Amino acid sequence: MLDQVARCCTASSPRSKFRGKVADFERSGTRVLLLWPHTYMNLSGTSVGAACDFYHLAHDDVLVICDDFHLPLGKLRFRSSGSSGGQKGLADILRRLGTQRVPRLRIGVGPLPDRWDPVDFVLSKFRRREGADIEAVVSRAAGAAADWTREGMEVCMNRYN
Repeated sequence: MLDQVARCCTASSPRSKFRGKVADFERSGTRVLLLWPHTYMNLSGTSVGAACDFYHLAHDDVLVICDDFHLPLGKLRFRSSGSSGGQKGLADILRRLGTQRVPRLRIGVGPLPDRWDPVDFVLSKFRRREGADIEAVVSRAAGAAADWTREGMEVCMNRYN
């Protein structure tokens, strides 16, 4: 999804930094940083925390984007704060930043099928028949993230939730 944001917003060429990949672009006079952590997903806080420390970012200037098997496939949900809801990558970011007041965009990949282990489910591939839905939600989520950089959380919650 970040690849699509980088393309549509004409971001800089990605470079290695913060145990991840970083690109940036300017939006209405504000520099926007895209970060693809290259840590294990459950250790994303290492990468995000390092970037926040380096750039002295306020927590409400960070948008964490993650999957959520509690939401139906394709559903987007913005939240300005709250618990991780069991999403381990988000939990690590919240732990590392020391607050639950971190904006996030959750992308629905559910529901979790009966008798499936959640780890096996989120690491599995989407079914072939879900391909078009996945492309559409990635595009919509990329647009939603770009909208957040321009219009903020309130507008995005009203538009996408």
